[in-house]
Amino acid sequence: MSAYTHEVRQQVFQQLDQVKLAFAARDWFPGTSGNLSIKISSKPLLVAVTASGKDKTVCTPYDYLVVDENSNPYEATSLKPSAETQIHTAIYRNIPETGAVFHVHTIPNNIVSELYSNQGYVTLRNQELIKGLGIWEENAEIRIPIVENFADIPRLALAVEKVLDPRIPGVLIRNHGIYAWGRNNFEAKRHLEAFEFLFGYHLQWLQVQQFAGHIAGQQQTLTYRAAGQL
Repeated sequence: MSAYTHEVRQQVFQQLDQVKLAFAARDWFPGTSGNLSIKISSKPLLVAVTASGKDKTVCTPYDYLVVDENSNPYEATSLKPSAETQIHTAIYRNIPETGAVFHVHTIPNNIVSELYSNQGYVTLRNQELIKGLGIWEENAEIRIPIVENFADIPRLALAVEKVLDPRIPGVLIRNHGIYAWGRNNFEAKRHLEAFEFLFGYHLQWLQVQQFAGHIAGQQQTLTYRAAGQL
């Protein structure tokens, strides 16, 4: 990554604006939830991250700040980093090639995390959009980790850190959304979009299966009744 300068910081802030507005247009930041970050420097680790409690449907000069590897502001500022910044820095430390981390709350990712929280992961397979995660094997199968939604952020960050898998660029938090990352903001955005499509598809497929089973049951009942009338 580039060395830290004012110009680099402003460029990264502009990139965050673009991503933020794209996700906000999809209603992925309900109630000021979610957070975004882009790495500015690897050594030392410096990260531009969304400030806490900001309306992510608009852009102002006070939406982001720069933090160090300990999630502390790198420069004097009245802004507070997002409460979950420690999760971002944990990902950057453990997967050094990461250049951006995005976290959103959606109904599909929350429901999927609830459905499969007891087993600690959700398995998805044989879907074209798995390629959007950079996985090109035929009939690919992936497991996205799910961790408990601890209120204590250091504990939550540690739980995320324990399940990080460089091959799977995302972690679900039960009933709390997903963290997705990539080597840069474009790749992280692509990964997040792929995950969200896969979750939405999976939930609709479960509904279709249930409906198809219900229809099959009705048809079987009608067949039995018809046979009894002969």
